Amino acid sequence: MSGAPIDLAYELVRLSLAAWRVTGNVEHASDGAIVIAGKKAIRIEPGPRNTMFRWLVTIDGRKRGAISLLAVLRQVRQALDPGYAACGVRVAVAPLVPS
Repeated sequence: MSGAPIDLAYELVRLSLAAWRVTGNVEHASDGAIVIAGKKAIRIEPGPRNTMFRWLVTIDGRKRGAISLLAVLRQVRQALDPGYAACGVRVAVAPLVPS
């Protein structure tokens, strides 16, 4: 993977922390990953090729896959913002207006 996606992800994570008013220092690691130093140790890196996960997020030693940058941001915010309430979406077949 080229450096462009990781550089864009770095900026997105950095600006997201500021928008959420969450403390954390976002840095580039020597191996190209994104590291967030703060309340928790967080590492974001491109996922291995030929898998469904585009990103790997490691939080305090626990590694999880993420299929998109949105999923990465959700994991990061849940780890750093204890007041954050993640909302799930349910898709069901039903009429728009109940009868």
